[in-house]
Amino acid sequence: MSVYDFLYYIILPVLAISTLLIFIRFLIGPSLSDRVVALDLLLTTGIGIITIYSIYTNQPAFLDIAMIMALIAFLGTVAFSYYLDKREKNE
Repeated sequence: MSVYDFLYYIILPVLAISTLLIFIRFLIGPSLSDRVVALDLLLTTGIGIITIYSIYTNQPAFLDIAMIMALIAFLGTVAFSYYLDKREKNE
């Protein structure tokens, strides 16, 4: 079993199952914080899938896309924490 087979037959199905579970958590999350954390985790899992696909197809251009998605996910999390901080100060 080569590394490519391991990535394709083991890691990608695990990431797909985790994506489904995270999406369910996103839908039934009781609070806004839970939904934002689930959305951030969905983006992180998507970055992992893009990275695996980039390695499998030997196209490093997809790694740039993954880095941009990671930056957007980080900035979104920071913006949400800033929003929660301002909301708590107003209450």
